[in-house]
Amino acid sequence: MTAQRSYDAVIVGGGHNGLVAAAYLARAGRNVLVLERLGSTGGAAVSTRPFDGVDARLSRYSYLVSLLPPKIVRELGLRFAVRKRSISSYTPKGDTGLLVGGGADRTRASFAALTGSDREYEAWQAFYGRTGEVAGRVFPTLTEPLPSREELRARVADETAWRMLFEEPIGAAVEENFADDLVRGVVLTDALIGTFADAHDPSLLQNRCFLYHVIGGGTGDWDVPVGGMGALTDALADAARAAGAEIRTGHEAVRIETDGTRAEITYRTAEGEGVVAAEHALVNASPQALAALLGETPPAPAEGAQLKVNMLLTRLPRLRDRSVDPREAFAGTFHIAEGYGQLATAYAEAAAGRLPSAPPSEIYCHSLTDPSILGPELAGSGYQTLTLFGLHTPARLFAADNDTARAALLKATLAELDAVLDEPLADCLALDAEGRPCIEAKTPLDLERDLRLPGGHIFHRDLSFPHGDEGTGRWGVETGHANVLLCGAGAVRGGGVSGIPGHNAAMAALGR
Repeated sequence: MTAQRSYDAVIVGGGHNGLVAAAYLARAGRNVLVLERLGSTGGAAVSTRPFDGVDARLSRYSYLVSLLPPKIVRELGLRFAVRKRSISSYTPKGDTGLLVGGGADRTRASFAALTGSDREYEAWQAFYGRTGEVAGRVFPTLTEPLPSREELRARVADETAWRMLFEEPIGAAVEENFADDLVRGVVLTDALIGTFADAHDPSLLQNRCFLYHVIGGGTGDWDVPVGGMGALTDALADAARAAGAEIRTGHEAVRIETDGTRAEITYRTAEGEGVVAAEHALVNASPQALAALLGETPPAPAEGAQLKVNMLLTRLPRLRDRSVDPREAFAGTFHIAEGYGQLATAYAEAAAGRLPSAPPSEIYCHSLTDPSILGPELAGSGYQTLTLFGLHTPARLFAADNDTARAALLKATLAELDAVLDEPLADCLALDAEGRPCIEAKTPLDLERDLRLPGGHIFHRDLSFPHGDEGTGRWGVETGHANVLLCGAGAVRGGGVSGIPGHNAAMAALGR
């Protein structure tokens, strides 16, 4: 079989990182082809109408934006914006709760009402003041050549912060800085999203997750994408095409052969197979998929550990805590069963092979900040979206019977939410055109099936610290082949909706 055409770069996978790489390379004058197996681009960063006959365009898999560098938006001229959330988080506890946001005085008063003093609020300010300093120093390095561990340590320039984040399990810092169980839990959740680990796990998986959740944009803010997550990937696809990149959907790459200077990529379509040649092949897929394409031994299996639930409500439910308006509580991150002790129990149960009895989760309402994702009739009638992200639910728990385990977990998760509401959530769910409740749940095995995420892992594999060591390469995207680069979430400094691996792979291909 001979190659049909030769390109400077062929990008396997049209998710957001592949589109970032395509746009940068095409803008640099390279001849670029993107091969995407699905019928549209975007990967996990898409917006869809999941409920039959309902005009609500939800961010289906990826929800918020923090790690996308403004420089990528600026340099690629993207027509894309985010909005700040008015409330950072709300965590209910019986008939009261902890509200973070709405001004310093209000936040301080909420801490005092929950804990009985100003101590936890002051500890909170000091702790996040320190992580904010780290964010401002580390985030710019993510789009620079990969620093060594010692170079990054010098950049952080705070030995206490370095020890807290890079050397000791984050549980030690949480317990050292905070006394209240609920406050400790709220802090710890950033270390557990998409990561199955205990607060004191010696692997420091939880530290890596925590770091990526507090450094985004140099501030740690998690913002709402205007128009939904699909607005970002649509803008990226437009930017890539405008720069001259060719994007072919319905084209699944099945093999890459390379001698280090020229690669041939075999792809499959509904009509048959074809081959294209390239100077560089950039793979926007998991390390497992990369190994399969190259015919090499795959890395150790990855395992995701989250439940994703999308809902549409006719109205927001009333809370047991009457001091907080639901429109505020759900505008930020709404924590459920995420006290420090509850998180430890949920982890222990899941590690023992059982679904958590009180599943921890967090929820937010996109449409409160960006009502444009709802059709005019829904928005005018007060409809709202809810997105729920469940923790400590590793893929192994669903292996025997995914459907039964999903239903049991969803029931238990919603029961924990109902426990802090003044009315059942079911009374607020909208109905689709067939009269079915507008709610969908995805386990790690569902994500593996739908998106080919290995083990349903949203980061493709365990996150890495944003520094290099022997074998990580100049940009953290290099492979064992000089002209094959990994530009997906499994790259060093990958994970989340960031575009960083796409940017870095493009820089590597350009020799910068």
